[in-house]
Amino acid sequence: MSTNLEQQAADMMCCASCGIAQVDDIKLKTCTACKSVRYCSVKCQRDHRPQHKRACKKRAAELHDEILFRQPESTYEGDCPICCLPISLDKRKSNMMTCCSKVICNGCAYSYELRIVQEKLERTCPFCRHPPARSKEEVDKNIMKRVKANDPVAMVQMGIRRYRSGSYDDAFRYVKKAAELGDAGAHYQLACLFGEGKGVEKDGKKELYHLEQAAIGGDAIARYNIGIEEEENGRMDRAMKHWVIAAALGHDGSLDALKDSYEDGLLSKEDFAAALRAHQAAIEATKSPQREAAEEARIEG
Repeated sequence: MSTNLEQQAADMMCCASCGIAQVDDIKLKTCTACKSVRYCSVKCQRDHRPQHKRACKKRAAELHDEILFRQPESTYEGDCPICCLPISLDKRKSNMMTCCSKVICNGCAYSYELRIVQEKLERTCPFCRHPPARSKEEVDKNIMKRVKANDPVAMVQMGIRRYRSGSYDDAFRYVKKAAELGDAGAHYQLACLFGEGKGVEKDGKKELYHLEQAAIGGDAIARYNIGIEEEENGRMDRAMKHWVIAAALGHDGSLDALKDSYEDGLLSKEDFAAALRAHQAAIEATKSPQREAAEEARIEG
């Protein structure tokens, strides 16, 4: 519980330890953990720590959860840059262009392919019109060009390619740089590396940290995995919160987990129905006649 001095300090811009007010020659610094009290010096902060520690940890945890359980506006993949519709979570329904690092939905790619055939055009990237790579070496060259331009999407792709080839140290280096640039997908890949102990020492705390950063950035799979971990630790309320958020992004596995929770009596009928509607709305938002035509063509052959 906050003391009267702490409340007064927060309201009056005073040091929580000595009570001195902020003036021109005295600048107060906010506690970086809880953001609720201010100090005039490092000494005052240290002196006040025993009194403030419990309230600080409680408020810091509350702030963390406020950010963690905030519903993202979209998945980290965002929208197709051509049709401006959300990219599906199904990786089979989109493709990243190595020349420009843009993720293009199959509907736009298929429509452009039909136009190339009908109008006898030269085949190029649907977005940037760069000629297609004709070899694995050229693909790598295109990705590296984007990496050198500090493109986090390209860095993640190069990290994945290095991982698949067994170069785990290089994989870690690429995805770490992308994560530092704020890419949610990179945070998820880092979590996997810390969880497996490949390219870096195995570290469960860092694995969870990067899963949370990925989830905050709109990675539905990362959020689903956090929910599974919360379930294993017996924190079903937190697990279901994660699954509700992921289901609203269109994640099927999270909806299935919520269905199981509903059948076990842990989730109300109203809450499950709301999650089902949100999931369906997310799926419907990714549909278009062009994407349906592309899917039919993919299935047929």
